[in-house]
Amino acid sequence: MKIQKLHVFTHNFSQNMPQVSLADLIAGAQAGRLVSFPTDTVPALATLPEKAGLIFAAKQRSQDKPLILMGANAADLWPYVKGSEYEYELWQQVVNQYWPGALTLVLTASDRLPKQINPTDPTTIGIRVPDNAIARAILAKTGPLATTSANFSGQPPLQTMAEITMQFPDALTLATTEFLDEISGVGVPSTVAKWTGKNWQILRQGRITLN
Repeated sequence: MKIQKLHVFTHNFSQNMPQVSLADLIAGAQAGRLVSFPTDTVPALATLPEKAGLIFAAKQRSQDKPLILMGANAADLWPYVKGSEYEYELWQQVVNQYWPGALTLVLTASDRLPKQINPTDPTTIGIRVPDNAIARAILAKTGPLATTSANFSGQPPLQTMAEITMQFPDALTLATTEFLDEISGVGVPSTVAKWTGKNWQILRQGRITLN
């Protein structure tokens, strides 16, 4: 009986451990769980685009603050935006220069984008490919994810998986002991540039200066 009780305790404890392996984090994200992993800027809080409401609830985030759609490469993200042939060529030139990297492009959203990711204005979406091997490995398996910084709304972005585990116990965070070379971002959010139809409008200046 004692052994059985010990087994049950251990099983429940392991189920509630939020820090998980890379494979388990990918599986959790694919199943619609809230997850967190390192990027080249600040750690991301992420989930499937249609589950974006989980992020708004966890962060206590206003619905008028849209999330970013992050992908492993530009080809995975283009189906979520729409533009003219000229615009696609121009956008491709920009991403060829700056991606993977700390640049978020805000473009016109296609019908494929779930409205949950930008509830008050589903006509636009910010997209980005991070310059981080772990993040891109995750995104290559899950497909594009709705992402934002890991913090309560209005507070500074958390910088470590340990901090995120404490603040967001329901999120699966990556156990980073095996990835020490890839977990440290610069701590500065991405530059956000919105396409106006004629030129780029800088909504947030980050590490990258758009030419």
